[in-house]
Amino acid sequence: MARGTELTDELAEAIYGSGCDDGSLFCSCGVVQIGFDREAESLEDAIRSAIADVQKAGCTVAEVTLEGDVLAALPERT
Repeated sequence: MARGTELTDELAEAIYGSGCDDGSLFCSCGVVQIGFDREAESLEDAIRSAIADVQKAGCTVAEVTLEGDVLAALPERT
């Protein structure tokens, strides 16, 4: 999302209404961010669907980051 965007009730409603009810919105250093806990067939599917849902709300995804402990929690494929 754009730098300087305010985290308003309207923005939160648009984000949650677009399918991001598994995300937690917060603002850090003037940047609105969403932390997701999304289930999908693969990490790529989870990321792609999250981006699509954010875009449905009329927002732009500027960056996707993964936390180290999230990667450690991914199951191994056999």
